[in-house]
Order: sequence, then C-alpha cells, then structure tokens
Amino acid sequence: MNIITLTGRAVADLELRYTPSGKEVASGVIVVQRDFKNSQGQYESDFIPFIAWGKQGLIMAEHIRKGDFFGITGRLQQRTYQNQEGKNVRVYEVVVSSFDFPVKPKEAPQSGDKQQGKGNGAAQKKTPLRARERPS
Repeated sequence: MNIITLTGRAVADLELRYTPSGKEVASGVIVVQRDFKNSQGQYESDFIPFIAWGKQGLIMAEHIRKGDFFGITGRLQQRTYQNQEGKNVRVYEVVVSSFDFPVKPKEAPQSGDKQQGKGNGAAQKKTPLRARERPS
C-alpha cells in the first residue's frame, strides 16, 4: 500500500500550471519537522515536493501561501526525466489525493462573535479556509 500523510508548512507559494489540454496542476514543497532532535539539540526538517491535479490543485494554489501550515495525503511517486544536459534525473514527489488546512488563529472567529443576520447570539461555526475566499 502506498499512502503518505504529511503536515508542515509551505516553503513558497504554490506554482499553478496548465497542461496542454487545460487541466490544472499545482506544485510546491512542504517542509516537515522531524519528531526528534539531532546531537546539537535541534530539530531537523525534510523538504518534500508534491503535486496536486485538477480542481484540488487550483484550490490549493489559490489558498496556500509561503509559511502556511497545512496537511496532505497522497501517494509517493517516482518519475524520471531528461534534463537539458541529456542526463536522466530521478524525482520523488507526493501526488496529493486530499488536503486540509486549519483556520489561522487571526481568522478564527471569537467565541463571543454573533452570526451575521441571525441576531440569536449563537457563536459562529469555524469554517475551513478552503470553504471561503482567501483574504487579500
């Protein structure tokens, strides 16, 4: 079984491209902190490339920015291509099948906030960032 789940931060804004047929493909790198310290007492990190296809890739590219915390699940893929010097290059990347990112603390509604237009005093539900537009 080939399943990988990672949580970490975006190294940079995701790159959104389109195939010749018009299908969206987003690519980026997630930095994942290891869960143990090295001999100097520091946590090390792994930088793992990933790609996401179609609407999922479009949503990720629109909402994930450099430094954002998010999670991905997918499969590890190995592919080979020839670079400009004619040498074969082997690449490992995660092909995303699902993703999630929590509401950032500064965007989370306060417990005392009221639903707009309801006037019943109920607290707002926390809505994942992907369900609404990213603030500009």
